[in-house]
Amino acid sequence: MKSRLFVSVEAPIPAATISPLLHGQFAEHLGACIYDGVWRNGSFNEAVVEALAELRPPVLRWPGGCFADDYHWRDGIGPKDRRPRTVNIHWRYAVEDNSFGTHEFVELCRRIGAQPYFAGNVGSGTVQEFRNWIEYCNFAGDSTLAQERAANGSPDPFGIAWWGVGNENWACGGNFCPEDYAVEFKRYTTYLRDYPGAPLKLIACGPDSDNADWTRRFFGKLGSYTRSGRIHGYAAHFYTADWGGAMGASTGFSDEQFYKMLAHSRKIESLILHQRAIMDGWDPDRKIGLIIDEWGTWHHPADTPPATNYVLYQQNAIRDALVAAMTLDIFHNQADKVVMANIAQAVNVLQAMLLTDAAGRVVKTPTFHVFDLYRAHQGGTLLTTHFESENAADGLPTISGSASRQGDHLILSLVNASLSETVEVALNLVGASVADARYRVLAGEDVRSHNTFDRPDAVKPAGGELSDFSHITLPPASVTVVKARLSA
Repeated sequence: MKSRLFVSVEAPIPAATISPLLHGQFAEHLGACIYDGVWRNGSFNEAVVEALAELRPPVLRWPGGCFADDYHWRDGIGPKDRRPRTVNIHWRYAVEDNSFGTHEFVELCRRIGAQPYFAGNVGSGTVQEFRNWIEYCNFAGDSTLAQERAANGSPDPFGIAWWGVGNENWACGGNFCPEDYAVEFKRYTTYLRDYPGAPLKLIACGPDSDNADWTRRFFGKLGSYTRSGRIHGYAAHFYTADWGGAMGASTGFSDEQFYKMLAHSRKIESLILHQRAIMDGWDPDRKIGLIIDEWGTWHHPADTPPATNYVLYQQNAIRDALVAAMTLDIFHNQADKVVMANIAQAVNVLQAMLLTDAAGRVVKTPTFHVFDLYRAHQGGTLLTTHFESENAADGLPTISGSASRQGDHLILSLVNASLSETVEVALNLVGASVADARYRVLAGEDVRSHNTFDRPDAVKPAGGELSDFSHITLPPASVTVVKARLSA
């Protein structure tokens, strides 16, 4: 099969830099993401921390998810032997020992190179509780809360910028209607203050998938407060979800189900275009950034988890890697409309970067490798691309991708969504020529290929020099990233 791709170096997209924040991560107190994932037997799982540090995720969201709106931050500070044992009402009534709290999360972020993104409690919390958490984290003066932070090991303030004002407040975060949530958002954010040297970026709860009604009613009730400077982001959620089994399990799926899941994942682009257009009616200057702070594959539960507490554990195959790559390419191509995204989740839960077992061993998933390959795009200038490609299935182009410029280098990512066809891509590069082109490709023996503790490298990137940049060969069901030096 043949395809054509046009990339223009002369026509970068105006004001469209590929923000590193589009490659963000998410870690919730759910299943074995934190406990038996990041945190094991009362301390960090160093193998997990080292692997995440390889990716250097630009931002990490915590502690939820649904867990956030029943989380009380004071339970997770101070001497660990004095922290209460609480019940996680959202995730199978697991007992939460609170040994991983604010200080531990900030330390994790510093070790892996991520900005912390806190999700605050609106559903079961109070304005004062939320306000005090920010003072505890960010105030550099001599208040009682700042003294307490220092006594707990952090004399200097954390300087946390990103704060979600609740999570999924249309459901587990309080079952609000959009008007009632808008009232709560205004009330909370009135008291969530910037401290010297620590300006906040406050994020409102957006819709579940592309729910236009929630967005219109929320901003309609918010009214002139939209221009108050107290709302900086608006977060939607989008899962390529298969709760009914129509798309098969994570490694047990038919060819038809393979295409169905990939096609569904591309609907996230419609969400971005539609939600941003609605927001533009109230925020034409785009001072409020559209965020997708939960996204990824959610498979029909057929995997056998390593332990009973591994809730929402799922394997991760080539199909997941293609979903991740296509989604990141969509974020890149819409970089003027979406400012942050956080895949769910970092370890052991849903579309994870890493899987662990009871012995603490760690395996990198195909999705990990996609995020590693795509790091080359971070901070680059988005370039104009045009693909001429047949469809692999209804609504699913065979070839998709994105291109960016990093100084004197071109970065090109390409996804071949065909299960069986090798595709020859003829590339027309406008405005420059290239030299020293190299490629890395992620593919498997089979589209259901995945990594296990016995075969941790069954799926990993391979690469080499690209002798003819004008013709690129893409294996079936693969992700390819090319880096080449530009010359006039």
